Amino acid sequence: MRILRAGAHKRMPWKNGAGVTTEIAIAPEGAAIDSFDWRISMAKVPDSGPFSAFAGIDRVLAVLDGAMNLQVGAGTPVKLDSTSRAIPFPGDIPTRADVIETVTDLNVMVRRGRFTARVTLLERQELTAEAKETFLLLRSKAALHTGETVEIDDVIHLARGETLAFVRIPESCWLIEINAS
Repeated sequence: MRILRAGAHKRMPWKNGAGVTTEIAIAPEGAAIDSFDWRISMAKVPDSGPFSAFAGIDRVLAVLDGAMNLQVGAGTPVKLDSTSRAIPFPGDIPTRADVIETVTDLNVMVRRGRFTARVTLLERQELTAEAKETFLLLRSKAALHTGETVEIDDVIHLARGETLAFVRIPESCWLIEINAS
């Protein structure tokens, strides 16, 4: 188990230059924005506008705070807020966010055909990692049975087969699972 502290996450400009993202994890480590296998990031989205295009990338987006309408291609806009399920969509289809209330989002991107990603809210106190890569993004403080404490926006990275137990289920914790295709 590795704890990735929020203060150590890397901040960088969006690909389209319209904002800033906080990179939590990327593979391979140190990969550039156009050469990663997978990437986990968070961003504050204060204004409406288009998403950056990523050819050959599949995305999964969850809204952590705030609310927006997400429109992927010519599809019907979907309202997303902190109670919504994460939405998967192709990163190379024009996508637009119409922000209702400033959003903080969780964005997981994987190279299409090589990796898949699943993002869900954690609803249990104990977890055994089954995916190739398992991450937990904490949106509230939590205590682990190991005696360690995790803070808001800290991330726990588990290797396949590792078990993690919380003293009690965190108020808000997103489970990110990445597997090879």
